[in-house]
Amino acid sequence: MRTQTHVEDPALEQLYGDFAAEHLNPLWTQLGDLMPMVPTPKAVPFVWKWSTLYPLAQRAGDLVPVGRGGERRAIALANPGLGGLPYATPTLWAAIQYLGPKETAPEHRHSQNAFRFVVEGDGVWTVVNGDPVAMRRGDLLLTPGWAFHGHHNETDHPMAWIDGLDIPFVNYTDTGFFEFGSDGVTDESTPDVSRAERLWSHPGLRPLVGLGRRTTTPITAYRWQHTDAALHEQLALEDEGYAATTEPGHAAVRFTNPTTGGDIMATIRAEFHRLRGGTHTRARRDVGSTVYQVFDGTGRFHLGDDTTEVGTGDLVVVPSWTEWSIEAETDFDVFAFSDAPIVERLHMDRSHVTEGA
Repeated sequence: MRTQTHVEDPALEQLYGDFAAEHLNPLWTQLGDLMPMVPTPKAVPFVWKWSTLYPLAQRAGDLVPVGRGGERRAIALANPGLGGLPYATPTLWAAIQYLGPKETAPEHRHSQNAFRFVVEGDGVWTVVNGDPVAMRRGDLLLTPGWAFHGHHNETDHPMAWIDGLDIPFVNYTDTGFFEFGSDGVTDESTPDVSRAERLWSHPGLRPLVGLGRRTTTPITAYRWQHTDAALHEQLALEDEGYAATTEPGHAAVRFTNPTTGGDIMATIRAEFHRLRGGTHTRARRDVGSTVYQVFDGTGRFHLGDDTTEVGTGDLVVVPSWTEWSIEAETDFDVFAFSDAPIVERLHMDRSHVTEGA
């Protein structure tokens, strides 16, 4: 088929004009854009530095109230390749949320799945369907879609954390609902352990209640002490001669749903990685996008042809089919979340790992 004509053809020009008038587009003029040889994401690799994000969040805390209407003092990461949209990638939303001393973010609920990951601080409780859940450094807190949730800070100091949601995916599919809850939180108590943890967070043991499969994990908090211990033991077993790590010096765990053994949410995967100082991962490409936050240590992210030094708190976005690898300068801990459950459920997952790199 011809993709263009070098000679004026009134009939052809009329045809294209009639296409436009009827809101039609011929495939032969757009094949390369619609069906590229490999993924060509509009999102770009990018790094947000915690040393910049946190002071900006502090300034927002001084100037912007939190309460009904605005709901959350959350500042979204806007990927420079997405034309100003408040999205880290086309499927993932990430933000730094800041809650001042004695502040309360009122309860609401929405279709979008959400989690919180704490890189520093404590003293805030997130109340999920009436169950108060303590938030502390290294903890992963879950807020399933359509669960009422609010936050209250019981201390005299502020606290910040990152939020991750599937907002872009839900918006693209026109499947979102939102509803206000109470103007505060339904339970202002501050227990060390939530009711959901008391019921569900015993390794290898499942309560004989609620035995149906759930698309979202019933565990509200994955605690740092358990994540840390699992990573430590993987590396210890490697030292003892057992093949317990993904690559030499690289321990990794995935947070899972105990009712299915699958991901914590239908649209979001969460993992934690630990690299020994001086080690690196192999370069790879993956279909789907991932956001990383450095939890501890210093290292480098190699993103395509660029290399960026990163440290505690920094956030890194890796778009679909971008070549990436991690190099640890010191012992290096990294939290990661991705849209892998969506990609895998659609059977569009594909990876390429550079062998021997």
